[in-house]
Amino acid sequence: MKAVTIRRIFRAGLQDFWRNGFVSFASVLMMVFTLFIVGLALFSGVILSTALEEFRDKADMNIYFTTTAPESAILELQATLSALPEVESIDYTSREVALAEFRERHQNDQLTLQALEELGENPLGAVLNVKAREITQYDSIANFLQEEQEALVAGAEQIIEKINYYDEQHRQAIDRLVQITDSARLVGAAIIGLFVAITIAICFNTLRLAIYTSREEISVMRLVGATGGYIRAPFMVEGILYGLIAGAITLVLFYPLTWWLGDATVGFFGGVNVFYYYITNFPFFFLVIVGSGVALGAIASALAVRRYLKV
Repeated sequence: MKAVTIRRIFRAGLQDFWRNGFVSFASVLMMVFTLFIVGLALFSGVILSTALEEFRDKADMNIYFTTTAPESAILELQATLSALPEVESIDYTSREVALAEFRERHQNDQLTLQALEELGENPLGAVLNVKAREITQYDSIANFLQEEQEALVAGAEQIIEKINYYDEQHRQAIDRLVQITDSARLVGAAIIGLFVAITIAICFNTLRLAIYTSREEISVMRLVGATGGYIRAPFMVEGILYGLIAGAITLVLFYPLTWWLGDATVGFFGGVNVFYYYITNFPFFFLVIVGSGVALGAIASALAVRRYLKV
């Protein structure tokens, strides 16, 4: 197709867009609303997934030892636990490090520090922090410790003071968050589907009006022997133009919105700053938002042209 023909097609599509005025504006506005919901669904998915992952990462097991527990026995227990397939990692905190961390946490609490000095000795025991590969495996690790202590090291029952680990209550909280995430995705998909259908219907009717108002021009083009593709192309361009404009407006709207919400999402949703996420992943949002807009406009155009433009 010659360059001059392409220019004429795009010029005709742009003229049809401006000629329809208010109805073109209504189509773009509806498409902006739909694309905005698509963008919100993307942000919601990221925020919920990050919050869920952070919740899972916080699940761990702490094994607290008595102050008289030999370090060699603790390290032997650490080596035994590290060999378990359920264990992902183990961090050892010695009595000295535990005391230093305690002092740092209470550096502004003079009463606590004074009481610690009056004791004259370190009241804290060593700690093993255990991370399981799956959140459901902490029970089996705890059972292993409780049932096999004598087989692990001599006197293990005496050196372990207590075991504090991820329990059923935390698992239920994570399960609820998973259910909320899945439900949000289903509801979001249903809402997006509804507005996609409404948007296509509005664009379809707008293009039907454009075809009707251009009926005389179409008749003239038929008389002079214009091809069917040449006659259809401006209406396809018009529909795609709806999507391009709506996508650009949506991307612009997300900039101040994410900037305003950025600091708030850091505090409430696992450290995710939606503004930085939006800026960092802007090419992805551009492809999804603008691509969805172009696809909606193209589908509406194709349906309208096929239904009402017989060439």
